[in-house]
Amino acid sequence: MTSVVNITFLGLIFGMLGTTLGGIIGSFLNIKSNKYLSFMLEFTAGLMLSIICFELIPEAISLSEISYVIFGISLGVITMIICDNKINTSYKYKYSSKSGSLLTTGIIIGIGLAIHNLPEGLAIGSGFDSSAKLGLSLAIAICFHDVPEGISIAIPLKQGGMNRLKTIIYTMISGITTGIGALIGALVGKVSTISISISLAFAAGAMLYIVSGELIPESKSMYKGRFPVVGNVIGFLLGIIAMSI
Repeated sequence: MTSVVNITFLGLIFGMLGTTLGGIIGSFLNIKSNKYLSFMLEFTAGLMLSIICFELIPEAISLSEISYVIFGISLGVITMIICDNKINTSYKYKYSSKSGSLLTTGIIIGIGLAIHNLPEGLAIGSGFDSSAKLGLSLAIAICFHDVPEGISIAIPLKQGGMNRLKTIIYTMISGITTGIGALIGALVGKVSTISISISLAFAAGAMLYIVSGELIPESKSMYKGRFPVVGNVIGFLLGIIAMSI
């Protein structure tokens, strides 16, 4: 049986490795055109939608009654509205209009994906409770899965005026919750299915708010053409591929 300390360490390392790698890639993408920046925002929206539709909500529904799922989604949306208001007050007016808006979007995405990483950590911790092989397999899969998520956080942060080092650090921090989730999963063992279901639905609600309240409106304010829609579809398909690995 793998120790709690080792499980937490592995969850932390694999969670942060994927998001950090994505953050490094995203921080080196230098996009000046509104057309292509809009494309990347829609790409992020499509990626997150695929995670919501094909991973979080189906898994949440399979673990409990629909009422718990609706409760979790609603709670996630409400939480992100509160976070959005706080962040807008703290950051948006320190920068120019475009930069401040993008920076806010990047921070909101980071918070939403950090929330999403918590149930992933729970899965790792619970997996190790069954066998070291299952836990390690889950950790590796989640690591690869987190790379495009890191890119999703980094692009708006970098384009919003944050320097490269801070951008990478922010994406790295978003992966810490995977370790926290792994610790909880290792301590509790087989965590209550209702608790996991609500956690997954909460993450889905948080990400749904990010897509509909931040990414798509921001994209449409930058570029009115259809090109960004292609980015949305590509992100959606990439999300499906990432989840199938």
